[in-house]
Amino acid sequence: MINSTTDVAIIMGSDSDLPIVEAIFPILESFGVSFTKNVMSAHRTPHEVMELIKASENNGCKVFIAAAGMAAHLAGAVAAHSTRPVIGIPIESGGMGGIDSLLSTAMMPPGVPVATVAVGKAGAKNSAILAVQILATSNSELSQKLHDYKNNMKEEVLKKDKALNS
Repeated sequence: MINSTTDVAIIMGSDSDLPIVEAIFPILESFGVSFTKNVMSAHRTPHEVMELIKASENNGCKVFIAAAGMAAHLAGAVAAHSTRPVIGIPIESGGMGGIDSLLSTAMMPPGVPVATVAVGKAGAKNSAILAVQILATSNSELSQKLHDYKNNMKEEVLKKDKALNS
């Protein structure tokens, strides 16, 4: 672990988001980043969301990741009550292919930013990497792990290219 506190708080709007959100866990674990995971609804449990934000901040949380579908207000609700970076993952949950969630997550008013990633599992994975990048700005060990991770991705692509052209 980076430290004895929780670095990242992951909040999903519904337990049905778990098959997407669980893509975050092994990435954060591979970097040694501590995290919590909770199900909270911006609409059904707004008071509890605020309590979770404050408790997470008191436990040292540096980055929030919020995943929600449909109206997708969870990331915005977190951003409204925290000054910590918030990463929003739009979840496909209706008949619009996730575009409703994407727009709800991305279209925040000035002064209440939410870093929005792609809809679905790719977005979940990118939210984990973005959280690591944020944490790495003040942690040289984590920065080196991130450098190694990106270099390994590069090497995998070059290896596949070589195999294709052999």
